Amino acid sequence: MTVVYFVIPCYNEEEVLPETIRRLTEKLTVMIEDGLADDSSRMLFVDDGSKDRTWELIEQFSSENKYVGGVKLSRNRGHQNALLAGLMTAKGKCDCAISLDADLQDDIGVIDEFVRKYEDGCEVVYGVRSSRDKDTAFKRGTAQGYYKFMAALGVDIVYNHADYRLMGKRALDALAEYKEVNLFLRGIVPLIGFRSDYVYYERSERFAGESKYPLKKMLKFAVDGITSFSVKPLKIISNVGIISCLLSVIFFVYALISFFSGSSVAGWASIMCSIWFLGGMQMLCIGIVGTYVGKIYSESKHRPRFIIDQTIIRDE
Repeated sequence: MTVVYFVIPCYNEEEVLPETIRRLTEKLTVMIEDGLADDSSRMLFVDDGSKDRTWELIEQFSSENKYVGGVKLSRNRGHQNALLAGLMTAKGKCDCAISLDADLQDDIGVIDEFVRKYEDGCEVVYGVRSSRDKDTAFKRGTAQGYYKFMAALGVDIVYNHADYRLMGKRALDALAEYKEVNLFLRGIVPLIGFRSDYVYYERSERFAGESKYPLKKMLKFAVDGITSFSVKPLKIISNVGIISCLLSVIFFVYALISFFSGSSVAGWASIMCSIWFLGGMQMLCIGIVGTYVGKIYSESKHRPRFIIDQTIIRDE
C-alpha cells in the first residue's frame, strides 16, 4: 500500500491545530481501512518559528497519536521554506506527500482522488479551486489578474492552484535538485515535469484563527513569484526607455519647429509634468532592477533555506 505523508506548515496555529489533527486523523484512518494508505503514513506538522503554543501542541499530540509528527524550524523562515522543509523531511519516508494548509480550507475530501491519480501513474497532482465565488470581489479580481499576468510573463503556473498538491517520490527527489533561495513552489513544481493531473474542489471558510496572509504578505509573495521566474519586467524597462527616447526626439523636433516659426510659448506646466513623469519612470525602473539585483545577492550567498531544530516522527 501507499505510504502517504500530509505536510502542513504552521505559524501561530494553536487555535486550529486540535481540530485539524482530529479531522486529518479521521481521514487518514479511513484511508488506511480502505487500503488507500499504509499504516506507516503520517501527518507532518512544520512549526515555522511560531510565537504561540503551536510546537507544544504538536509535541503533545505526537505523544498521544502515532500518526502525528512534527518538524520545528530554528526560526521563522516563511511559508514556502517551511513547506519545503516538511517535504524534504518526508521525502525519504513516503511514497507520496500531500501539502496542505493548517486551516483546512482546502477540501480534504478529495485526498482519495489525489492518491488514486498517483496510483494511476501521476507524479504530481494539483488541487485546483473550481470557483472563487466565496472570495470578496477585490480578492477574486486581484487573484485572477495575478494568474493572467504571470501567464503573460511566460511563467508556467497552474491557474487557481495554491500549494494544495500531491508529489510522488520521484517528483520530490527532482524538487531537491532546485537550490534557489528565493522559493516560489507554485512556479518550480510545474518545471519538474513528469506526468501530472488536476483535482477540482471547493474551498471553504477558515474555521478558526486568522489568515496568515494579509494584503502586505500577498503583495510580497506576488512580487517574489514574478521576479523569480520572469525577466520580462527588465525587458519592459528597456522598451519603455526606447519609447521615451523616441518621444523625446519627436518633442525636440516639435520644439525646434515652434521656435523657428515664432510660435513657442513658455509652458511651465508641460515641463513640470514631463520632469515628474520621467523622474517617476526612472525611479520605478531602478526599483525593478534593484529587486532583481537583491535576489542575485541572496542567491550568491548560498545560505541554507531552513534549519531544523527538532524532528518528531514515530516509526511504530
